[in-house]
Amino acid sequence: MSKRTSEDLSNVIATLDPNNLEGRDDEEEAFEGSELDSAADESPAVGGDDFMHTDDFRRLFVGFVMIDTLVAMRWLDRKWHKVVEKKLIELEEDKPFGEVIVHRGNDISPDEAHSDARIERMKQVTKVVFLLNITKVGDRACLYASNLVFVDIPEGITSIGYCSFNSCSSLKEIKLPKSLTSIGERSFGNCSSLEEVDLLHTNVQKLGDSAFAHCTSLKEMKIPDSLQELVYMVFLNCSKLVPSHINVNNDNAVVVYLRSIQ
Repeated sequence: MSKRTSEDLSNVIATLDPNNLEGRDDEEEAFEGSELDSAADESPAVGGDDFMHTDDFRRLFVGFVMIDTLVAMRWLDRKWHKVVEKKLIELEEDKPFGEVIVHRGNDISPDEAHSDARIERMKQVTKVVFLLNITKVGDRACLYASNLVFVDIPEGITSIGYCSFNSCSSLKEIKLPKSLTSIGERSFGNCSSLEEVDLLHTNVQKLGDSAFAHCTSLKEMKIPDSLQELVYMVFLNCSKLVPSHINVNNDNAVVVYLRSIQ
């Protein structure tokens, strides 16, 4: 690679010198009255380092950043967080390949969740991205994500909604936060590859109707002292977890059994 000479550098400096106005009149004539001219009038009168600290700069910047970098950027200061979260939600609306972005108010309607287009899309999903400052995994958020293998649900989430991970047939491992207090109806139903669930470190108080029904590979369930309520058929057809002599509809009997083996 050749090195710049002092003459080269002098030429560069001369080109950048604002006092070097040769040819400027022609450029101004072409610029005046154009779309670029009007755009310039609307641009904020901020330059240099000052512009890098504006929301305009942040919005421009995130438009050129890969999604994995955006996810990491959520942990920057509050001003960046606001812009990054908005961009991630926009990407969710554009349906990025292989990912589901869980954000505030992300309940999926029955019609959308069971549509052919949504089902085909969910077959491609292998990763779930959770935005910050949310407290719930929405209803049907990851329904039919049949190639999803691992989920790490972050701290701050207190509830998992209706059918959130239902029919994730390849799901083998889930990490749940201490903040979790409720697992909703059919949340993990039909997760036929799921073998172990550890709730000991959580504050779960309620397991909804059929929350783990038809998890045919489930063989270990660690439940916390905080658990107060098992709704109907939570462990239906989980024969590797609850033996046939235990009535799965008898909440007390199931809880006593599970605590006796953990």
